[in-house]
Amino acid sequence: MAKRLLFLCHRIPYPPDKGDKIRAWHMLDRLAQDWEIDLGCLVDDPADLDHLPTLRTRCVSVEARRTGTRRQAALRAILRCRPGQPLSLGWFREAALWDWTQAHLAAGTHDAVFVYSSAMAPYVMTPAARRPGLRRVLDMVDVDSEKWRAYAADAKPPMRQVWAREARTLLAFERRAAAAFDRTLFVSAAEAAQFRAMAPEAAGRIDHVDNGVDLSAYDPQQPGPSPYAPGTLPLVFTGTMDYRPNIEAVAWFAEAVMPLLRDAAPQAEFHIVGANPTPAVRALAALPGVRVSGGVPRIQPWIAHAAVSVAPLRIARGIQNKVLEAMALARPVVASPEAFEGVRALPGRDILVAEGATAMAASVLDVLAGRHPGLGARARAAVTEAHDWRATLRRLDAVMAPDAAAAWRAFA
Repeated sequence: MAKRLLFLCHRIPYPPDKGDKIRAWHMLDRLAQDWEIDLGCLVDDPADLDHLPTLRTRCVSVEARRTGTRRQAALRAILRCRPGQPLSLGWFREAALWDWTQAHLAAGTHDAVFVYSSAMAPYVMTPAARRPGLRRVLDMVDVDSEKWRAYAADAKPPMRQVWAREARTLLAFERRAAAAFDRTLFVSAAEAAQFRAMAPEAAGRIDHVDNGVDLSAYDPQQPGPSPYAPGTLPLVFTGTMDYRPNIEAVAWFAEAVMPLLRDAAPQAEFHIVGANPTPAVRALAALPGVRVSGGVPRIQPWIAHAAVSVAPLRIARGIQNKVLEAMALARPVVASPEAFEGVRALPGRDILVAEGATAMAASVLDVLAGRHPGLGARARAAVTEAHDWRATLRRLDAVMAPDAAAAWRAFA
C-alpha cells in the first residue's frame, strides 16, 4: 500500500516563479514519486488558481484557499493577535483550510505530515496531530525571526517596536514548533547552525536540505533572444519587486553603485527585472542608466545575456535562488556577503563577493574589463556539483524514509 502524506504550504507551490514556491514545488514533486499526497495550501494571487490542474497530477487531492488581499490578511492578523503571539500566524490562519487539515488529521489515514514554513506549523500543533506513528516534518526554510530583527534594526518608531516584537515573539514560536515536530529542516547548513544556537533544546531535531536549481531550465546553451539594446553593458537584478529586501537592494545599487559605474563605464545599464514593482521601484527608472521592466514571460534571457548578475542584498536569509539561477546560466555574479550566505561556491573563483558600494562597483568593473575570464563557466560548474535539485533532495528522501533516523545517519 502506498504511503500517504499530508503536505501543507503557506503559498500555492505552483508555478515555481518565486523563492519560496520554487523550493516548495521541487520538494512536492520529489515526494510525489513515493507518496500519495493530500495538499493543503493558501493562494494570495488568484491567477495561480489556473495551475491547480498541474498540482492535481501530483496529488490525490488539493485544497487551495484564498487569503484575500494584503489589506484583508493584515487586518486578520491584527484582529487575531494575542499577547506573546506573532502577527504572522494570524496572517496565515484560514478557517476553511484549518478545518480541512484537522479533519484529515482526525481521520488517521496519513503516515506523515510535511509542513512548509513556520507560518503553517500551528495547523499541525494540535491534539489531532499527536497520533502515535504519525511522522511530523517541518521545513522552516529560514530563521524568519532574524529577518524581522533586521527590519527592526533599520526602522524608525513605531515600526521599530512592531518589528522587534515580531522578531521576539516569532523566535519563541519557532522554538516551540521545533520542539513539537520530529524533524525541522532549514535551507542551508549555516541557517540550521544558527537556529541550533538559538534553540539548543531542539538541536538534535535540526538539519538542512540545501536549495537547488533546475539545471535543465537554466541552461546556458539555450539562452533565448537577448532583451537588451545593442551596445549596452547590461547588469541585471532579478526578483519579486514588492518584497522589502529586494526593494532595498535595488534602491541602494541604483543610488550608490550606479553613479560609480557610469563614471567608468557609461554604457552600463542596471535592469531591475521582476513582477510587482512598487512605485518606489518604478521611480528608480528616472535615474541615469536604470531600467525597470516589471514581470517578464521568461527570466532566463534577461540573466543569460547580462554582462553581470548582481545580488546586492543587505537583508537576506537562507540561499538566494537569484544567485543560483545566474550561476547556472554561467553568468558572472557579484553578490553581497548576505546574498552569498549558504551558496556552496568559492569566492573569487566561482563568484565575486563584495561589501559596500566602492567594492561592489570595483568588482563589476573588473568583470566588464575582462579581469575574471572563466568566472561564469566556473559558476555553472559549482552549482552543478553542489546545487542540483536531484542531488540536494536526497536529504529529503532520507528524512522522509520509513526508518528516517537510520536513513539520515547513513546519508550523513
